Amino acid sequence: MRRLWILLFTVMGLSFAVLGWLGLRIRQGAPPVPARVVTATGERVFEDGDIAAGQNVWQSMGGMELGSIWGHGSYVAPDWTADWLHREATTLLDAWALAERGAPLAALDPATRAGYQERLRLHMRQNRYQPATGTLVVDAERARAIQATAAHLDDVFSRGRDAYAIPAGAQPDPVLRRQLAAFVFWTAWAATTERPGERITYTNNWPYEPLVGNTLTGDAWIWTGVSILLLLAGIGAMAWWHAARHAHGEEAPVAAPATDPLLRAVPTPSQRATVKYFWAVTALILVQVLMGVVTAHYGVEGNGFYGVPLARWLPYVLTRTWHTQLGVLWIATAWLAAGLYIGPAVGGREPAGQALGVNLLFGAVLVLVAGSMAGQWLSVMHRLGTGTAWFYLGHSGYEYIDTGRLWQVVLLVGLFLWLFLVARAVRPAFATADAATRPLLGMFLLASLAIAGFYGAALGYGRHTNLAVAEYWRWWVVHLWVEGFFEVFATVVIAFLFTRLGLLRTESASRAVLLSSAIFLSGGIIGTAHHLYFSGTPAAVMALGATFSALEVVPLMFVGFEAWENLRLGRAAAWVAQYRWPIYCFVAVAFWNMVGAGLFGFMINPPVALYYMQGLNTTPVHGHAALFGVYGMLGIGLMLFCLRALRPGQPWREGPLRFAFWAINGGLMAMIVLSILPLGLLQTRAAVEHGYWFARSAAFLQSDGMNLIRWLRVPGDTLFAAGAFVLVYFIAALPRARA
Repeated sequence: MRRLWILLFTVMGLSFAVLGWLGLRIRQGAPPVPARVVTATGERVFEDGDIAAGQNVWQSMGGMELGSIWGHGSYVAPDWTADWLHREATTLLDAWALAERGAPLAALDPATRAGYQERLRLHMRQNRYQPATGTLVVDAERARAIQATAAHLDDVFSRGRDAYAIPAGAQPDPVLRRQLAAFVFWTAWAATTERPGERITYTNNWPYEPLVGNTLTGDAWIWTGVSILLLLAGIGAMAWWHAARHAHGEEAPVAAPATDPLLRAVPTPSQRATVKYFWAVTALILVQVLMGVVTAHYGVEGNGFYGVPLARWLPYVLTRTWHTQLGVLWIATAWLAAGLYIGPAVGGREPAGQALGVNLLFGAVLVLVAGSMAGQWLSVMHRLGTGTAWFYLGHSGYEYIDTGRLWQVVLLVGLFLWLFLVARAVRPAFATADAATRPLLGMFLLASLAIAGFYGAALGYGRHTNLAVAEYWRWWVVHLWVEGFFEVFATVVIAFLFTRLGLLRTESASRAVLLSSAIFLSGGIIGTAHHLYFSGTPAAVMALGATFSALEVVPLMFVGFEAWENLRLGRAAAWVAQYRWPIYCFVAVAFWNMVGAGLFGFMINPPVALYYMQGLNTTPVHGHAALFGVYGMLGIGLMLFCLRALRPGQPWREGPLRFAFWAINGGLMAMIVLSILPLGLLQTRAAVEHGYWFARSAAFLQSDGMNLIRWLRVPGDTLFAAGAFVLVYFIAALPRARA
């Protein structure tokens, strides 16, 4: 066991050292933010501070929830970086052609067009930023192209666009619209301007735009090949290891107890207090599903919902914000409630005042949810002004960490209160635990500490942090907090639950938890960088991100063993049948881990694939299958397990649960296979053939064929929503059944 601890801490220590080094390199190599943009004659294109102020305007309006920047964000509106880049480039080409040939570029012969395009490539890739003065200099022709593109953006955010799900008056202030244009210009400038002394742009030649020479780099090809080789080698090594284990004989299954060990357990006051958390979870699921329905429909109708002008009160940017945010919040609430339930069960007694702490924490959760949602509405509706209120109370603009800074601090404080409650409940167990149990207890506390601590990365950015650096910290939260240490915590919790039921040996569970955590984190920590290939980062990010994200996928290819083991445990004794549906949820987690996180994740992970697919509908394929399929089903499973354990002898009406389980999983698969995946693959083909901007354009996305595929979401969405509603009904009916 000692060697496993050494392995785990070595993996974590080395991995975080590398990730920290990458953060330093990202900060050093981030695209500079010019203080001003001027022509060679000194004419102002953008005023002092417009770009930095424009980033705050973009954030306060919803940021990544209203289109995307550098491929990160939502999918109905364009990627503003690619859209600006293409519009500016074509405007400049036509201006040259009209001035020198008397005709637009499209009317010229191919050879002449090729000459102009080569001139454009050389012109736009040249770095004219002056670090000493913070000034970016452009020539007069490009300045006019910038002004024309800015006028288009001004029109979009003043008059609105149904095709983008942007209502009229999305930004009513012309000064702020001008600053917003300055920020979007900067993101496009960074995407097409070469780093000093290099032949690649600040975004590693992303987005794909042949007009300006943005094509795949040699690094992208090399590290894609390396990642595929490592994936195959890793799968081979894991297969060899499993075969060797089988050859030496599997450990004999533990004899299941004759009766449910929890029948003799009396729930403590704090354990009973966790029930209200699960009621809150179901309420949040309900609201999240409703927001998802509205958000998906906006992709077809724009600013209406079956003729109702809903966007006047709930525009797309808000419904999508709440859809993604509530998903994270209800999953986290379910997992945290499971930790609060398990704490006294592990410790063997109820600490004084534990129930009070659990109730206070629940109050904080309600304040966090209500306050953050209200603040986001006020920010998007321009009720918080242009000062600092939007930053602290409103919308951060960064996907998945959309809450204002005050609410982020509230969440962080709440997580440490949760850690305190869990630790004080578990502490008595260390005094009586044997050598086999202590490692499991240690991993439980370590994972709990990581959950509380790693959300602190959300505080790593400020109001004026460079977007490349802010992205680095955002993915610490999304990847390390949600996808990383929550997974480790879940592994420990499931091991505790099965050992508590007498279905697993404690020593075997401890070894499995330590080994699986070490294997997962060996790729998962540094693998965070695969989200950052094209976010204004240096080439080292691509090399390490591609390499380690491939290793991250390897153990997911073998989760079939985990699924089989869970099914075997579910059949260990007759009384285990009452835990059937929690265990089936754990089996579903294994399935979606392989399909959603593994197959669909690796589909978009290699640099060559992500170069074309970033920000297309291939991303929500992975997002829905992994976030809900893995973490959502795990949250539901933990919720059902705790509710079942609170009243192990109480009969459940299994019909609703059976329908909910199969409807949710079947609906999720249907919405992916029938709609989201085909949309993403067709977009990918469009990006390869015509450029990334076209794959995100209204001309392509609002075509009849693409709208038809969007409507094909209805069967899957309806089935999924029906399953979610029945699950909510089942949980709500449990108190009446208990009475």
